[in-house]
Amino acid sequence: MYTTNASRGLPRHRSRHLGERYTRWALRALVATLVLALLWLVLAFHLNGQWMFALLFLVLGAAMAVVFTRRSLMSHRYIFPAVAGLGVFVIFPLLYTIGISFSNYSSSNLLSEERVRAQLMSRSYQEEGAAFPFSLYREGELVRLYLEAEASGELDEVMAGQRRFVTAPLNLANEEARTIDVQPVEAPPQAEPLAMREVISARGALQALTLVTPEGVELRMAGMRSFAPMLDRYQARDDGSLYDRRDDRVLTPDQETGFFVTDDGATITPGWPVAVGLDNYTRIVADPDIRGPFVQIFVWTFAFAGLTVLFTLIVGFVLASLLQWEQLRGKAIYRTLLILPYAVPAFISILIFKGMFNQHFGEVNMILDSLFGIRPEWFTDPWLARTMLLIVNTWLGYPYMLLLCMGLIQSIPKDLYEASAVDGGGPVTNLLKITLPLILKPLTPLLIACFAFNFNNFVLIALLTGGNPDILGASTPAGTTDLLVSYTYRIAFQDAGQNFGLAAAIATLIFLLVAGMSLLNLRLSKVKV
Repeated sequence: MYTTNASRGLPRHRSRHLGERYTRWALRALVATLVLALLWLVLAFHLNGQWMFALLFLVLGAAMAVVFTRRSLMSHRYIFPAVAGLGVFVIFPLLYTIGISFSNYSSSNLLSEERVRAQLMSRSYQEEGAAFPFSLYREGELVRLYLEAEASGELDEVMAGQRRFVTAPLNLANEEARTIDVQPVEAPPQAEPLAMREVISARGALQALTLVTPEGVELRMAGMRSFAPMLDRYQARDDGSLYDRRDDRVLTPDQETGFFVTDDGATITPGWPVAVGLDNYTRIVADPDIRGPFVQIFVWTFAFAGLTVLFTLIVGFVLASLLQWEQLRGKAIYRTLLILPYAVPAFISILIFKGMFNQHFGEVNMILDSLFGIRPEWFTDPWLARTMLLIVNTWLGYPYMLLLCMGLIQSIPKDLYEASAVDGGGPVTNLLKITLPLILKPLTPLLIACFAFNFNNFVLIALLTGGNPDILGASTPAGTTDLLVSYTYRIAFQDAGQNFGLAAAIATLIFLLVAGMSLLNLRLSKVKV
């Protein structure tokens, strides 16, 4: 005898079966919707020439369709979102950066070759000696624009010998960009032209006009007294080169440099990205204007990360040991106060320190001036700027070390200290012979992780010093307080000549260094990889 569902009057096992079917169909519908959305992204990126992104979403959509439609891969469905996120947000950006490092991708080599060619073909120039002096004639509340000139040379052929033109009545109160057709006439209008002061008052509207002759020649305002024809500057040739009509020269596409090159070797910007092999990596080593700043920043990056770990460990370990002192009263209050710097957002603390170290009005220099009569130049002297960074970063980082050391110290058996007391050991002996050796081994992987974090501590440099003071003689934007990560950022996104290829090469080197430290961390943690 079956037990029925009260609401539907169906057997319970049949109701459950229908619910499972509805769930499967809903899941299939959701997967189909996501796959269609990904295919739409593939098509959109492909039409915009972004084949790498199109390939990414094509692989992602295909993988989703396979994993969620095959029963044999059912166990992989739960981990698929994490793997997909890892691929989209970690692996793909990494591969994309490595790919850019083998190209000359920069602010001057940014567009595709087709877009560079189209941009050059859209350029125009004013034919010398072919200006059309103009006059304005009032017609009721409107104004007619009359042009007259003797055309000559190439313009004479284009204009078919015509030298007088007039527009339909215009409203010069309208200063929006407009394209107006002009018609040839035999003589100027039978009226007095407007005075120059009225022409000047209508300058905004006249500058917004583009006049088009019956032959298709565009005329634009070239001064307060004339309009001039704008001719196409470049003419495409069958061999892919461009002929420069204005300068009478030929531009040839150079696939090695990614520029159009003139007969005398000059390059025409913009250019397009091309593969350059290991040139960006070679420049880091071979170019003295890059090698010098790079080595200096490389050494400082390691010193900054290592000294930060050392100083924060010393401060955190000493404070944690003091907080374990049994005779100390109010431990909870001290513990809360010492951890407060960890609770305040880092960017707020950094900006506060930036004001405190201000060379003219900061509290630090006011105190030093009143006590010792000195006012250090924290932001202009390279060594003082580095010292300031270490002081601020030690303040920001010691609470983390304090928490780690407190937890590890509490796990040390009390019997060891009692045995040390029997042998006559004092606090310093206990600290150096028992406490430090026992916490150092489990603390080592965390110290390496802290080193890796400070190796890429971009926020501190960007907010406190900005990498300044600059390194003199560097061909790339580089500062004495820059870390490799901020140096890479400045090369890629600051100052003129943004060189994304070189920045990507340096970023790849940073990745290899951090990956090596992470591998070392895993080895020290005895995690098999």
